[in-house]
Amino acid sequence: MQTIPSRTLWLLGTCAFASLASMRVCDAMLPALAHDFVTPIGSAAASISLFAVAYGVLQLFYGPLGDRFGKVRVIGCATLACTAGSVAAALAPSLHGLLAARVLSGAAAAGIVPLTMAWIGDNVPYAGRQEVLAKLLGATVFGTITGQWMGALISDTLGWRFAFVLLAAVFLASGSMLLRHDRRGDRIDAAPAGGVVAKMLRVVERPWARTVLLVTAIEGALAYSAIAFVPTFIHARFGLGMSTAGAIVALYGVGGLVYSRCAKRLLGRLREAGLAMLGGACLMLAFASIAWSPAWPWTLPACLLAGFGFYALHNTLQTHATQMAPAAVRGTAVSLFVCVLFLGQSVGVAGAAWLIDRSGASVVFAVAAFGLLALGLVFATLLLRRPAAVPEPGASTS
Repeated sequence: MQTIPSRTLWLLGTCAFASLASMRVCDAMLPALAHDFVTPIGSAAASISLFAVAYGVLQLFYGPLGDRFGKVRVIGCATLACTAGSVAAALAPSLHGLLAARVLSGAAAAGIVPLTMAWIGDNVPYAGRQEVLAKLLGATVFGTITGQWMGALISDTLGWRFAFVLLAAVFLASGSMLLRHDRRGDRIDAAPAGGVVAKMLRVVERPWARTVLLVTAIEGALAYSAIAFVPTFIHARFGLGMSTAGAIVALYGVGGLVYSRCAKRLLGRLREAGLAMLGGACLMLAFASIAWSPAWPWTLPACLLAGFGFYALHNTLQTHATQMAPAAVRGTAVSLFVCVLFLGQSVGVAGAAWLIDRSGASVVFAVAAFGLLALGLVFATLLLRRPAAVPEPGASTS
């Protein structure tokens, strides 16, 4: 069995941590951005949706780039590019300047987590891959928690710009260390025959692949759009400080960590269809509780449950993303999966912002609650109807 360089894995995990922290850092600072730039919350929320658009679109660019020049090298360069995006955000003179910086950050961050997963696939035998991917999950979930909490705490104390300064420092340190460490270069495979479009067509010509991609896009639109506005909702409805609201929403990530610890046991008992139903039900209860919570303590278990439910549903989809196409185009298939997830998020956040400016956040949470319940039930039904001859892939904790 091939030995993985532990230092390389640690540095990749640090880059992934910073990537997810950057993705979620604006969630809890929307009121501060709206105040400083004299704009509605919905307009400030473009700092989230545009990051997601750039992140999703650039997925199909980084896969071939990593195969040609080396995944670790590309990840290091992408991390350094995130430094530039964070510095530009910290210095943004206007909302438009901030949005441009967030586009740059999203475009650069797109080359970190997916290529890290691909690197693990290249270097870790399948028998031990779940354990290593679980470590990556821990880094990304911790990054999500840190981003949401840091954005809130620093906005309340030092000002939102300082959050981007801290992110820039982490990106600069981790990216530079990774590139120095990777002087010998990592494995570079010969590019398979056929262009990117031809490989994408080989994926989407399969009915099950189209189903997985469609469900993933809807999941991203409903789940991410709802969670992005929870800190602002708690702050506005219950009068809590943004640092407190950010800490509450960080329980979403804790719920994800809880799921990662018990995923193997749950899969053994419920199978994949049961996990999809459980995830949809947990998300419905969580977002319905937030929408109609009479007091802020109700949001504590709701955010925890939302994180647990999201990862139960999403992990099932993610597992099928790695199995929905032949090995020859598996990289393209996973890239498409991530692409539609974040494009769905960008559409969902934009739609949620439009609804919030007109009807309030409770409507957004209610739509997400019942939409995700229906999505979980539909996907579970489709899984149960799949031919018995199709092997059920093992649980992935990435």
